[in-house]
Amino acid sequence: MPSSAYSREQIDQFLDYIQIPKKYHNAPPSYDLLKTLHTYMLAAVPYENLAIHYNPEHAVELNPEHLFRKIVVNKRGRGGYCMENAILYNHMLVGLGFDSYTVGVRTRLRQGGVPSGDFPGWVHIVSIVEVEGQKYHVDIAFGGDCATLPMPIVDGLVHQNIGAQQIRLVHDWIPTQLKRTEESKLWIYEYRNGPEMEWNPFYCFTMVEFMPNDWEVVNVFASSSPKSWQTKTVIAIKFLRRTRDDGAEETYGKRMLVDGVVKENLGGKTAVIHECKTEDERVAALQKYFDIHLTEEEKSGIKGWRTALA
Repeated sequence: MPSSAYSREQIDQFLDYIQIPKKYHNAPPSYDLLKTLHTYMLAAVPYENLAIHYNPEHAVELNPEHLFRKIVVNKRGRGGYCMENAILYNHMLVGLGFDSYTVGVRTRLRQGGVPSGDFPGWVHIVSIVEVEGQKYHVDIAFGGDCATLPMPIVDGLVHQNIGAQQIRLVHDWIPTQLKRTEESKLWIYEYRNGPEMEWNPFYCFTMVEFMPNDWEVVNVFASSSPKSWQTKTVIAIKFLRRTRDDGAEETYGKRMLVDGVVKENLGGKTAVIHECKTEDERVAALQKYFDIHLTEEEKSGIKGWRTALA
């Protein structure tokens, strides 16, 4: 089994930070634990790419100790973009005894919010977790269209996501593949916003492990290339958790900041709830709606940067 970058003390700090009930702190690996961790992680750690924008260096650091300090220790509500959150989380899963590793993902770009066109190169990350004899796709860092539960890697099995959205994995080829054998098929994450809608692919992945040096290469493109949408857009996503009548926890909605616009979806339609015209307004909105508190150095880091508000 691989080893975690984190000590047992750090893992306990993380579990306290995401506010998971104490009965899970020393629980053995199980699907129930994996699903509960997923729900609490999504609610506690936002998806946000502020390290690219509100940062004098405009660079994302993937060192696990740096991620632990930034997200868990500093307690300023910070999360990270896909590789930051997923690398920290995968180390936590391994430290808790799960058989878990990361794989690369090709994510389609969006036009008008809808995924379209070709699957580009590797720009995203998910974990493959095997527990109780079943392999699961675990993604806690895909922004607003993240799967709200670990998904069994089973062809065509449909799951309910937030509101009317349904999600599934299918085992197939993508249009640009030249070699089409059973072994070359990819796992494709698809969605539809209601049973009457057509399925549309978000991304695809293989089962081949990506290691730390692979993520360093992906991170350079995703966080610094002028061709990466991450360098052109300020984004923050916070998932909302509540306790159902039966006592179970569920993800019921999400809050999103895209550049200067704050939106909310509580399981129905997405509505604009706030618009920011200046940097001071956006910093205040990050604190009010996402509980993200930036330092003075971080606030000044966006001055003169391409995504700064007037």
